[in-house]
Amino acid sequence: MKVVILAGGMGTRLGEETDVRPKPMVEIGGKPILWHIMKSYSHFGFNEFVILLGYKGFLIKEYFANYFLHQGDVTIDLVDNKVEVHRNKSEPWKITLLETGLHTQTGGRLLAARDYLGEEDFMLTYGDGVADVDIKALVAHHDQHKALVTMTTVQPEARFGMVNTDEKGYINDFREKPPGDLGWINGGFMVCRAGVFDYLKDGEATIFERAPLENIARDGMLLNWQHQGFWKCMDTLRDKIQLNQLWDSGAAQWKKWA
Repeated sequence: MKVVILAGGMGTRLGEETDVRPKPMVEIGGKPILWHIMKSYSHFGFNEFVILLGYKGFLIKEYFANYFLHQGDVTIDLVDNKVEVHRNKSEPWKITLLETGLHTQTGGRLLAARDYLGEEDFMLTYGDGVADVDIKALVAHHDQHKALVTMTTVQPEARFGMVNTDEKGYINDFREKPPGDLGWINGGFMVCRAGVFDYLKDGEATIFERAPLENIARDGMLLNWQHQGFWKCMDTLRDKIQLNQLWDSGAAQWKKWA
């Protein structure tokens, strides 16, 4: 089963980070968050990827085209015009990189992948979120039902803490707002059947999370997979810092690979 990754957005809330690179190339622990997502799928045996490019997509192409240079030691012979890579660490990945347009919406990007996916089921996620989702269990859940899309839903952490106040109006305690107060949201990590393309009616302007998913839900074909483990979207600079802190401290719960 192929894994489709939406990697074309501009990521404007990450400020200067995305002035020079696309959001999926922003690094956690010295590696692009896109690499972390792919490693998560690969851990469960899913190694064929279709990456949907947009903003500065050429940088993602260059990263994978020069993957061995990024991973290993290199001897460059300028006299004989040869490059020798030492101790290269390869991945068992087959990667298709599709240019889907700078301003194309998520559904339009997905539509561009149709010819590369055929009639087979496929997985779909975003290029800016990591999680410790059990991918094999997710696929098994999807296979047990007839839904068109199985969506992983998560309870995001709250952005702000809460205060407790006494009867006189004095604040007497601070506490973190617990996950769950904001309800369940789309966490990516979806499994889709080919029939999903029939719902992408507006071409490049199709926003997958709007009419397509709403209509699929209305037709009773959107299945929920509740994930109560770790999940985090790198939406802001604060998120990037937190993810790097988790990685550096050895507490990156999404890291299931050896």
